[in-house]
Amino acid sequence: MDYKPGKYKVRNLKLAAEGRMKIEWAESRMPVLMALRKKYEKTKPLKGYKIAGCLHVTKETAVLIETLAAAGAKVSWSGCNPLSTQDEIAAALAKNGIEIYAWHGMNVKEFYWCIERTLDMKPNLTLDDGADLIFTVHNKYPKLAENIIGGTEETTTGVHRLRAMAADKKILYPVIAVNDAETKWDFDNVYGTGQSSIDGILRATSVLLAGKNFVVAGYGHCGKGCAERAKGLGANVIVTEVKPTAALKATLEGHTVLPMDEAAKIGDIFITATGVKDVIIKKHFAKMKDGAIVCNTGHYDCEINIPDLESVSKGKRTIRPNNEEYTLKNGRKVYLLAQGRLVNLAAAEGHPSEVMDMSFANQFMSQLRLVNLDKDGVLLDPDVYDIPEEQDQEIAGVKLQTMGFNIDKLTKEQVKYMSDYSAGT
Repeated sequence: MDYKPGKYKVRNLKLAAEGRMKIEWAESRMPVLMALRKKYEKTKPLKGYKIAGCLHVTKETAVLIETLAAAGAKVSWSGCNPLSTQDEIAAALAKNGIEIYAWHGMNVKEFYWCIERTLDMKPNLTLDDGADLIFTVHNKYPKLAENIIGGTEETTTGVHRLRAMAADKKILYPVIAVNDAETKWDFDNVYGTGQSSIDGILRATSVLLAGKNFVVAGYGHCGKGCAERAKGLGANVIVTEVKPTAALKATLEGHTVLPMDEAAKIGDIFITATGVKDVIIKKHFAKMKDGAIVCNTGHYDCEINIPDLESVSKGKRTIRPNNEEYTLKNGRKVYLLAQGRLVNLAAAEGHPSEVMDMSFANQFMSQLRLVNLDKDGVLLDPDVYDIPEEQDQEIAGVKLQTMGFNIDKLTKEQVKYMSDYSAGT
């Protein structure tokens, strides 16, 4: 382990050259974020601000980190999942002078140690994925919140938890819900999660999806993405849901909808995408076919109750990377991927760069928005805020341009007609 207190702790600095090549590849596929870097690296609007970040250490995240730094920010970073850090990327960032504490395979104690190190610099801003950094500030270092002008949150689970905290009047500083941007959750969550989760399953198992019963727990944006990608590969998709409207959407998309108690009997591959704990529990494992594959793409590893799986098993072994074979007491085998953590990041590389381009452009613009408000002396109340509609449309427009597409514009007459309530048949 390479460790320099106050600077970095990463697996191996010798991996930096490999990581740098991967970062350069991501840069070539992230034109929106690179345009923002080019625009702001001269004026450095973030100069004098310190950002603590807790987000998956991938090549795409590295492009975001280095864009924030290019715009003048001092950045200190940790990974937001013990298994999602790509060690070569962490090494490349450390080699480039970024303060970073992250390595693949850390335990829970090490995970929070890394988060706490990012807080040593007493940040002005936080950038989060899952809100572990924000909750560490609130629960352990609330005094630091006095110096924090705001934060941003990347994912559905984190936003839900923060909105609950805000509803209880317990949130200490304003947070922008980047996840709820249309250019984030309708693209990153759907197309990114769908493709990268299937990628993780295939890397960990090499199974044929065509003809398999593919059970998706949760039909939100992430679940929908997984279902559509699996369907495209020839799987028979079964959706489990607790929300009637979501279940109805799944039905009208051509998927079978069943309770998990029924799906457990016939599923070949199970993936959870709910943000809720105990989606697959002891009674479900007991019903599963011999050879069933179970994985998770929700933020935390509690969706699959692993202690329950352990309790009904008489043995386990790692049969291939990110694939543990559990032999149940009834003689059947169940295969758990990526230890129940994010299969798309632990067993694969996370979302493709092209889709993270928009998500991370939103992160950058939201951090800049908080800084500009601070410079203008505008104090937001402690709460959770959406990004402006104008930002969403601007990012989508730039993305379309980089892809070589143009769209129509409303005429003055059309704009007038849209607001003319006197017009009729």
